[in-house]
Amino acid sequence: MAPVSPAADEVAIEVHGLGKSYQLYEKPVHRMLQSLVGHRHRFYREFWALREVGFQVRRGETVGIVGRNGAGKSTLLQMIAGTLKPTEGTVAVRGRVAALLELGSGFNPEFTGRQNVYLNASILGLSRAEIDARIGDILAYADIGEFVDQPVRNYSTGMVMRLAFAVIVHVDADVLIIDEALAVGDAFFMQKCMRYLREFCKRGTMLFVSHDGGAVTSLCDRAVWLEHGKVQRAGDARTVMESYLQAALIERQGIVGGRAPKAPSPTSNSARRVDARQELIDRSILRNDIHVFPFNPSEEGFGEYRARVTHVQLCKPDGQPVSIAVAGECVDLEIEMCAQAYMHSVIVGFYVKDKFGQLLFGDNTALTTEEGFSVRADQRFRARFRFDMPRLCPGEYFIAIGVAEGSQEQHVIQQWLHEALRFSAVGGAIASGLVGIPMLDVRLELTLHDQ
Repeated sequence: MAPVSPAADEVAIEVHGLGKSYQLYEKPVHRMLQSLVGHRHRFYREFWALREVGFQVRRGETVGIVGRNGAGKSTLLQMIAGTLKPTEGTVAVRGRVAALLELGSGFNPEFTGRQNVYLNASILGLSRAEIDARIGDILAYADIGEFVDQPVRNYSTGMVMRLAFAVIVHVDADVLIIDEALAVGDAFFMQKCMRYLREFCKRGTMLFVSHDGGAVTSLCDRAVWLEHGKVQRAGDARTVMESYLQAALIERQGIVGGRAPKAPSPTSNSARRVDARQELIDRSILRNDIHVFPFNPSEEGFGEYRARVTHVQLCKPDGQPVSIAVAGECVDLEIEMCAQAYMHSVIVGFYVKDKFGQLLFGDNTALTTEEGFSVRADQRFRARFRFDMPRLCPGEYFIAIGVAEGSQEQHVIQQWLHEALRFSAVGGAIASGLVGIPMLDVRLELTLHDQ
C-alpha cells in the first residue's frame, strides 16, 4: 500500500522538482556577447548545482541535509530561505523562517553589532518595538561584551556567529534553517547552541546541515543525502548517515560493498576492583540490565574483504557468552575473523553507538600491536576488548566492528559492519549523560584537619 501523503497544513516545507543552473563563461567578453544575441546563440555552458530535488518536511520535524562540499547543500538552503531564485521547480515554506546560512550573511560589516541586530531582526520579521523589547536578551545571549558597539568588520568569525545565532534565537521562528556556520564557534557556545536547537526541535521545524554525523543523527528525525546536486538517499537519519559514511570510505579506497558469515570462543581472568556500590545497586530498582542479541552473520557491511568477521559476542572473562549483562560487570567483546589473503598489519576496532548513531565509546588494537600483526591466507584470528559495562540509559544500542590493514593514521577497511551486535538497556539507570562510568571509589568524608 502506498504511504498516505500528509495534509497540506501538516507540511512546513515542500520542495518539488527544484533545480538551480548557473551560466559559466570562459571569457568575460562572452558574457557581453550573450547579452547582445540573446537565445540565438549560447556562449556559455550550463552547470546545474541542483536538479530534480524534491521532499517534504512536516511541521515539528527536523531534517538533516548531508553531502560533500559542492553537493548543493547551501544552494538548496538558500532557495528554501528565499535568498536565491530557483531555475526550475517550486519551494513552499509555511511559517516565519529564520536562517543561519553563510557566516555573516545579512550583516553589514560597517555597522556595529547593535545596528546589525536591528537590521537582521527586521529582515526576519520583527518590528522596531519588538526588537527594542528583546535587544537586551539578544546581546546577553551573544555575550560579546563591548564589541557590540564596534563595527562587525572588527569581529572574529566566532563573534559573528554568536551575534547571528543570538538573533535567530529571539525572533520566534516557526522554521529554522541552519548551515554549517555553527562549526566556527567555541566549544562552550557550541554546547549552548546545541541545547537551544534540541529545545527548538520539540516545538518547531528545522533543516540542519552539518558534516558532524553525531549531530545529525542526534538532532534529526530524517536526513537527505545530496550528491552532485541530486538526492542520493532520504530516510531516517541514522540509516542515511551510515550510507553516506560508507560511500565516502568506498570512494576513498575504491572498494565494493558486501556481507558476512559466523563461529564461537574462550578467555582469561584477572584481579580487578569494582564499584563499591555494585552489590547495593544490583539489589535495587537501580539495576541496569543489558540484553544482548545474537550476532547476525548476514549483517550488511562493506570493505575489500581480505578479512571477514565470522563471529562477534559479549562474554564473561572466563569465556562464557552472556545474553544478559549487568552495568558495572566486566565483559569481553570478542571478534573472530578469518583472513582471505595475507595481510601485514591488521587493526581491529569497535564503536558502541546509540539508536541515533551517536558514538558513545570505542577502541582498537593499533597501540597494542605496534610491530604490526600479520596473518596469512585462511588463518583465523581473534580480537578481544575487556571493559566494565557502562551504565546506560534505557534504549537500543549497537556495536559497529571494523577490520583494517595499515596504521592508525592510514589504513584500508577490509570489513566494516554497522550493526554487528545489538543490545538493549532496561531498568533504572543512574547514568548522567549518554553513559555512566562505574566508579572504582565513591566517598564523602571529613578532611583530616576537621575530624
